[in-house]
Amino acid sequence: MYKTPCSRLTGLFGTSVSLNQKRLGKNAPRSYLSARSLIQLSRRDPSQWMTYQQLNFLKRQYVMKNNNALYQRAKPKQTASLSHLEDHQNGVRQIQQVPTIDTGPVVDTVLKHASSQAASPPQAKAVLVAATDMLEAPHVQVETDEIREARLDRQWKELKVDLAELPDVYARLAKIKLTALVVVTAAAGFAMAPVPFDPATFFLASLGTGLAACTANSINQYFEVPFDSNMSRTKNRPLVRGQISPLHAVGFALFCGVSGISLLSLAVNPLTGALGTLNIFLYTCCYTPLKRLSITNTWVGAMVGAIPPVMGWTAATGALDPGALLIGGFLYCWQFPHFNSLSWNLREDYSRGGYRMMSVTHPAMCKRVALRHSLGLMAVSGLGPALDVTTWTFPLVSLPINLYISYLAFRFYQRGDRNSARKLFFCSLWHLPMLLLLALTCKKSRTDTEGAAKTPSPVPMS
Repeated sequence: MYKTPCSRLTGLFGTSVSLNQKRLGKNAPRSYLSARSLIQLSRRDPSQWMTYQQLNFLKRQYVMKNNNALYQRAKPKQTASLSHLEDHQNGVRQIQQVPTIDTGPVVDTVLKHASSQAASPPQAKAVLVAATDMLEAPHVQVETDEIREARLDRQWKELKVDLAELPDVYARLAKIKLTALVVVTAAAGFAMAPVPFDPATFFLASLGTGLAACTANSINQYFEVPFDSNMSRTKNRPLVRGQISPLHAVGFALFCGVSGISLLSLAVNPLTGALGTLNIFLYTCCYTPLKRLSITNTWVGAMVGAIPPVMGWTAATGALDPGALLIGGFLYCWQFPHFNSLSWNLREDYSRGGYRMMSVTHPAMCKRVALRHSLGLMAVSGLGPALDVTTWTFPLVSLPINLYISYLAFRFYQRGDRNSARKLFFCSLWHLPMLLLLALTCKKSRTDTEGAAKTPSPVPMS
């Protein structure tokens, strides 16, 4: 029993047929084709095989039968439409763009219809407005002057300093807390001097020292604006946030520097003015650039911190005595456990800013130096009576607080964690005022010093 060609083609699952109808007509009868002959013909030319699924697809594309042959009616070619490519994470998707509609003929028709009809003036005006709206491109946005000014104001705006906020800006530019600490240490050096207390000289020396510290801190911030912007601790400083212009900051620093050094040199004594100038130079020209070059910046910074109490001593006495070096030694040794413990918890910030600190590049040395100078505080305290600055009670009464900060420094040296560093830092905040207060209470009075100097030696009796 034989089947028709179309029924045989649609009933063979997985059988391949040839698209070349001429070859089928030459090699087999046109009306009777067996399955075996179709398989043999398809094996002769495998390049033109077609599966059953493809055949069904052809049937959906207007396939028609004519004279026992298959013909495919070509679909009308559509006009190509513009397309855009939109990027996605997994590939590229083609988006069809809707062509714009030409509203010219429509508007002309509306205008002709409005002119032909005897419409009232308001109606004619409404028609004209509607036609004008149709002519306008809906996607074009006209930027007014107000919108343009608002946009430019967000991009570029003139720096305007509010006079009400200027004192706060100056205070943060001068690092008012650090400046206050410098003034306190200078006042302690003035009070420790073995001379009568002069309130006017004390006030002028404190004011001049404070102005010099403001100058050094302001110039330091001016130089470190690009690096402070990368640190969480310093990103809110006035120059980083643009609250004050660099020229304004330099002008403030020059005003404080000139007035402070002039006050110290003319109203106090030239030696104190020279020490103030040296301190500004060390802080701005040595310590500030060394922070990005070498870890020796910590030792230079300790020298900068040790000069203010020496300035207080020289402001009172006019001379650089061993007692001035003793008070400076307190500040020099104290700064290492104070700053090393502070920088330990700010290592990420200093590394982000590009500063070469011991806590970043030499962590083991950072802990050793903090412990070494904590122990050095006890040795410097013992030099007070030897230099005839304090009584012998001072090493005894200062021993407990010196032992406690040394104990915390030893724990920081052993553990090296954030908790031990934090405890050492907070201990250093109250240790220095307590140490200076004990030294002031145990200060050797001027009468005792003069009495010891004037007491004649006993004459041996013959």
